[in-house]
Amino acid sequence: MKLAILSRAPNSYSTQRLQVAAHDRGHKVRVLNTLRFAIDLSGDEPDLQYRGKQLSDYDAILPRIGASITYFGTAVVRQFEQMDVYTPNTSIGINNSRDKLRSLQILSRHDVSIPASTFVRDRLDVADAIQRVGGAPVIIKLLEGTQGIGVILAPDAKIAESIIETLQSVGTNVLLQRFVSESRGRDVRAFVVGDRVVAAMRRVAQGDEFRSNVHRGGSAEAVDLDPTFATTAVRAAQIMGLRVAGVDMLESDHGPLILEVNSSPGLQGIETATGLDVAGAVIDHIDNQVAFPELDVRQRLSVSTGYGVAEILVRDDSEYVGQTITESGLRDRDITPLSLHRGSTVIPNPRPARVLEGGDRLLCFGNLEEMRGLIPARRKRRAKVADLPEEPLVTHVEERHDEGQPTPDE
Repeated sequence: MKLAILSRAPNSYSTQRLQVAAHDRGHKVRVLNTLRFAIDLSGDEPDLQYRGKQLSDYDAILPRIGASITYFGTAVVRQFEQMDVYTPNTSIGINNSRDKLRSLQILSRHDVSIPASTFVRDRLDVADAIQRVGGAPVIIKLLEGTQGIGVILAPDAKIAESIIETLQSVGTNVLLQRFVSESRGRDVRAFVVGDRVVAAMRRVAQGDEFRSNVHRGGSAEAVDLDPTFATTAVRAAQIMGLRVAGVDMLESDHGPLILEVNSSPGLQGIETATGLDVAGAVIDHIDNQVAFPELDVRQRLSVSTGYGVAEILVRDDSEYVGQTITESGLRDRDITPLSLHRGSTVIPNPRPARVLEGGDRLLCFGNLEEMRGLIPARRKRRAKVADLPEEPLVTHVEERHDEGQPTPDE
């Protein structure tokens, strides 16, 4: 296998460990500076230039994209994807995980628990937002902070409002999150590779520090994860679109709470704490998957006019309950089940003899018109929304030309 590690830090512990692990397994490996690529869209096929020359063929890449170059870095990864080069972490996955708000929005739609969180922009909404997450003390997070930077514990509501107002005044977006007191100063980092957790450690803050990051002086120790935590970590990484990820979780009284899913997790802390060859597990996974580059299934299949991918819900009162996939007649209607989701279990390529149960969800490819009546209705909000006061009618807008003054449309 010929592997490229995309990294601007060739001498860092993580990059060197990955490079050595690949070399020891007989693979050809190079560390390429992400910023030295040029995306070439001038030819008949997608291509890349590196240091001004055409890039040679690679079987796989391993992105180590820093937060400061997310936009350009993910563009390079996306170009490799268009060239059918395998990457364990897709450009979409990296973007999803890099933005804390976006990642929580995605996770909140699935059966994955997160700390109560909220995001507001108007300072008049801050007080209510603090109450929605359980009141003070409250965690305030910058949306793109890393290594514990930009995470603030506000002890009371007034201080929280003051901090948020100050940050917003300089154009910084922040996220409000419930303070989980029972896990103060502790969290768990699970290192996910493919469909399993290959290593895990518990991080503990020092002194009065509530952030447990090793970069903030926290200590780390190996931990045997409870199966619930391991399953949650793998699901969170896969929901994000990542096959190599560091998943940070809080140990709450109600089970694991996902804090963050990191697309470029460091290796030094977890290898030191556990004594495991995490870098080797990453390389072995890439080697096993290199023949299967990531595909945007919806994009690829949408070119078939009238055909596409959809999820079919088997309702409890459906005639399909108790029938096998063959007996359901789906295939006769030009619908092919690709996978069956039953609770938190995923059954790929379900056998024709598989008996369907109420609540099953079938990911299918087929005729869109035939599937239309089988697709579950859009979820409706359960809570009733109180009537909002009418906005006053604007009858006159004074034209302003002050620099920085927002117009009525902004």
